Amino acid sequence: MKDISDAASPSAEKEPAVPPTLVPATLRFMTCGSVDDGKSTLIGRLLYERDLIPQDQLERLKLDTRRYGTSGDEIDFALLVDGLEAEREQNITIDVAYRYFATAARSFIVADTPGHEQYTRNMVTAASTSELAVLLVDARKGLLTQTHRHATIASVLGVRHVVLAVNKMDFVDFDQEVFETIVEAFRVFAAQLDFRSIVAIPVSARFGDNVCSRSRRAAWWSGPTLLEHLERVDCADGAATRPMRLTIQWVNRPSSEFRGYAGVVASGQIRLGCEVVVASSGKRTKVRHLLGTSGATERAEAGEAATVVLCDEVDASRGDILCDPAARPQFADQFAAHLVWLSEEPLLPGRSYLMKINYRYVPATVTAIKHRLDVTTLAKAAAKTLAVNELGFCNIAAAASVAFDPYAENHETGAFILVDRFTNATAAAGMISFALRRATNVHLQHLTVTKAAHASIKHQKPAILWFTGLSGVGKSTVANLVEVGLLKRHAHTILLDGDNVRHGLNKDLGFTAADRIENIRRIGEVAKLMLEAGLIVLCSFISPFAAERRLVRELVEDGEFIEIFLDAPLEVCIARDPKGLYKRALAGEIKNFTGVDQPYERPERPELQFQTDARSPSEIADDILRHLVEMKIVVDLSVVR
Repeated sequence: MKDISDAASPSAEKEPAVPPTLVPATLRFMTCGSVDDGKSTLIGRLLYERDLIPQDQLERLKLDTRRYGTSGDEIDFALLVDGLEAEREQNITIDVAYRYFATAARSFIVADTPGHEQYTRNMVTAASTSELAVLLVDARKGLLTQTHRHATIASVLGVRHVVLAVNKMDFVDFDQEVFETIVEAFRVFAAQLDFRSIVAIPVSARFGDNVCSRSRRAAWWSGPTLLEHLERVDCADGAATRPMRLTIQWVNRPSSEFRGYAGVVASGQIRLGCEVVVASSGKRTKVRHLLGTSGATERAEAGEAATVVLCDEVDASRGDILCDPAARPQFADQFAAHLVWLSEEPLLPGRSYLMKINYRYVPATVTAIKHRLDVTTLAKAAAKTLAVNELGFCNIAAAASVAFDPYAENHETGAFILVDRFTNATAAAGMISFALRRATNVHLQHLTVTKAAHASIKHQKPAILWFTGLSGVGKSTVANLVEVGLLKRHAHTILLDGDNVRHGLNKDLGFTAADRIENIRRIGEVAKLMLEAGLIVLCSFISPFAAERRLVRELVEDGEFIEIFLDAPLEVCIARDPKGLYKRALAGEIKNFTGVDQPYERPERPELQFQTDARSPSEIADDILRHLVEMKIVVDLSVVR
């Protein structure tokens, strides 16, 4: 029999729960809200009230309460799910804690999320798989900024059902007016969000009032307890009735006789013998064999893993989608999407990130931020960047077309993440809204005179020589000497220098990180056009960010981009200071100066690297010219200097 001496509510009635309407599907829900609103305590109390804590865990919980607890002699239920040592010491939730439990009516998977703003990314992770959010509010504090943030993120991520648990009602003597004031304020705020149901419940997680049993201290409350509502709520999202989508995770080739496309049915159902289409190519075929987790099967439904063997040889790989021929997903390389920015480094439009969508990685850039969403007022504000935990609506351009559905229609095929290409950290969570259609009268024009034809009459191979390094390291000097040497060998060249370009093409740009990225993006596109004309393009730019140098490299073919890193200690560059820029930057007259108050990301694997403090510019230029001969970029180096 359960020992209730340590945790009994002074006023909660222990009466049987009203038999709920049977809803067989497992409910995935999350607890969220501001820090110290009682999320972990609520889950612990719920498990305790339903005898779902094994006796050995209960005994350990009592021991932990004496060591870490904040509730006196009573059991501190928050410790049941706050498993990290740091969480227990600080009495906060850091990681997402998942718990599985079941009652006679339903099974549940609950995610306890952190309330601190700095751990919002963990809350996003939980919201992406939840059907319902239990949003806690401290009755003494009312709605806070983090309350608004969590509600907004939950809505953007497609959570359609909310329980507003007004907690710690015992601290306000279960005052009905306090409860109704908070509920009304939330309903006004949430009117702009896309929730289908909002159920408010007054609770005291610490003592169990209205968690699993009704409280005598809130005689005015006639609604359900939290558990009653969770057992009865219908959160079915209709995935089984939506058009069929199977996202390919793996092409299974155990032998030359078998090719199976393995993945999870994202929506609808796939049946043996049915016709399917590969979304990327439009190729039609039929399902010859269908394997489920237990072997051959006639059909697989939404959420089930399956391996599909097709009747025809088709070009399909990881990241492709098998779909219903009568209801195909969209296929585009540009689209509008909501972003929840998760990185400490701000979003920089124009920077290349990796977009992971449907198990496939594609380079992508944010081309424009349409607006930033104020999580407190839901106002849409103009923005040039997004900081950590901010939400924005953006235009995205991918390097290749991808198949997707709008996130509102299909969470599985409409979600993506952006990955920082330098650190491999997750930078953002994204939800696609719609494709951006290019003007129908703009098409790529086939040109008869090709890059190879241009280069052949010049007797050279086109290439981009990208000189990078700190200001004062000698980039312009060496690049100029290399171009002179190429000219003597009858090569056709053009030199793009950072200072010169900023007097014309890029005179509208400053030196913020965003402007530097746009500066290099434009130069990369210009250099590519000149490459198409068969030229050897020398580019002399500090180009401090590795991501942008990589972006230019990926614009051209393998072997056409040659990164030349000119290196020297910072103190040497400062001592040279040919333009007096370091002196002004160190005096605070110039902001965002590389090497002083803006970092320089050193190339990891440049084709060529030279120490300009150890060798003369002419020696370095000669080495570069010899390298160009070895690569057969310049074919005739017989001219004597």
